[in-house]
Amino acid sequence: MLTTKEAIEKRRSIRKYKTDPIPDEFVTELLHAARLAPSGCNAQPWRFKIVKEPELKAQLAQAAYKQLFITEAPVVMVCCADIQGYIDGSSSGAQDLGEIGAVEEKVVRTIRDKTEILRTLGTNNLGSRIAANVAIAIEHMVLRALDFGLGTCWVRLIDESKIRDIFGWDDNIYVVALLPIGFPAESPQARKRRELEDIMIY
Repeated sequence: MLTTKEAIEKRRSIRKYKTDPIPDEFVTELLHAARLAPSGCNAQPWRFKIVKEPELKAQLAQAAYKQLFITEAPVVMVCCADIQGYIDGSSSGAQDLGEIGAVEEKVVRTIRDKTEILRTLGTNNLGSRIAANVAIAIEHMVLRALDFGLGTCWVRLIDESKIRDIFGWDDNIYVVALLPIGFPAESPQARKRRELEDIMIY
């Protein structure tokens, strides 16, 4: 099994996949990795739709501005944020943090106050504010996939409203990304990365 360092260094964006199906237990393990991700106030807003049907994958590819490689992956994970779930979870999560002594009571009150403000705003424009929580869960899956020899590719160039329409979801579900998953049919070289001094702020 790869170390975390090895997984990070080995990860590539895969856009060509073999036709071999992915065992269901592998998919379950990826979801298990995702659910262990950290989130603000332990709200755990991530929700996932597993897509294997060729017709649905074709619709997703169209909603991703015709990135047709999506249709080649045996599984496409539609990674979403449950906005109302986040609001409700933040309130109860703040209470839990206070009870275990992780934060002071005034911090709990601040979180509750901000949560109530979010509740009054409704779901409009809140999705992007909580997407970072889902992104952490997605990256857990991306790295865990390497343990099974699987490749993935973050797809963020998407039309969220079209994807919601495909599944009949309302505005409470914010689509964060698509994640095609499969056994790689390519071995891309590592792309250039900035040097450490280029990413530091002094």
